[in-house]
Amino acid sequence: MLAVAAVVFLGDWVSKHLVMTNLGVGEMWNPIPFLRPFVTVTHVTNTGGAFGLFKDYGLIFAIVAVLVVLGIIAFYRFLPPGQAWLRVSLGLQLGGALGNLSDRVRLGSVVDFVDFKIWPVFNLADLAVVVGVSLLAFHLLFDQQQGEQRAEEIE
Repeated sequence: MLAVAAVVFLGDWVSKHLVMTNLGVGEMWNPIPFLRPFVTVTHVTNTGGAFGLFKDYGLIFAIVAVLVVLGIIAFYRFLPPGQAWLRVSLGLQLGGALGNLSDRVRLGSVVDFVDFKIWPVFNLADLAVVVGVSLLAFHLLFDQQQGEQRAEEIE
C-alpha cells in the first residue's frame, strides 16, 4: 500500500511541478493539433473540492483529507493477508489524498491540469482517488456477492 501511495504522490507532485513551472494559470498546452478539441494540459487552481465544487472551502477539504489519511492508515493495520486489490485501492486513495493535501498546505489551492473539455479539469491525485474508491467499491460488492453465494451453498 505504501509503495502505491508513494508512486501516486511522486507522480502527482512531478506532474504538477512541470505544469506550474511551464504554464501560467489559465494557459493551455497540447503539441498534437488534432487532439486539442478533446484534451489539453490547462493550468488551473482549485480552492474547493472535486471538480471545483464548494469554492473557497479549502480548509474544510484539508481537514477531511487529514481524516481520510489517518483513517486509511488505521484501517490498513487491520487488513487480513492476501488482500492485494484492497491494499492497492487504499494506496491509490492515500497517495491521492496526500498529493492534494500537499497542494492545499503549500499553495492554498490544488493544481489541476488534465482538461478533457467535457469534464472539469483534474489532476493525477484526483484520478488516483477515483480509481481507488472504484476498486474499493468493486471489492466490497464482489466480496459481498461471494459471501451471499457461500451462504446459499451452506443452506
